[in-house]
Amino acid sequence: MADAMHNGGTTDARDRPIGELVKDLSQQTSTLVRKEIELARAEVQQQGKQAGKGAGLMTGAGVAALLALGSLTAGLIALLDKAMATWVAALIVMALWAVVAAVLAKAGQRSFKRATPPAPQTVETVKEDIQWAKNPTGSAPR
Repeated sequence: MADAMHNGGTTDARDRPIGELVKDLSQQTSTLVRKEIELARAEVQQQGKQAGKGAGLMTGAGVAALLALGSLTAGLIALLDKAMATWVAALIVMALWAVVAAVLAKAGQRSFKRATPPAPQTVETVKEDIQWAKNPTGSAPR
């Protein structure tokens, strides 16, 4: 058994000392945890970028809504100022800005929804790791 290990041969895990197996398990677990953390970090960074895009779109929606409110105010002022054609134009501009605000808000909402799920690839690989830990002989070595 010792000769096979020193001569570069392969040995069955059953022939290895418990201490060596525990040491290998500890190293493999440590490596696995580090890799999972790296994967989670990369996925969270990607989601952060997506959330940033959503925040930008929502800001655009807020600006458009403010412009709609300004147009509504101008329309109401024009309405009271006896100039019917001016207030109609102001209401049309207000409606246009309201549509822009709605489109931007919807796009921002979709972007936020895409950023919401927590690191799906990490979750999947952790599930695979748990399955492998339950049945290590049925999987290929990593």
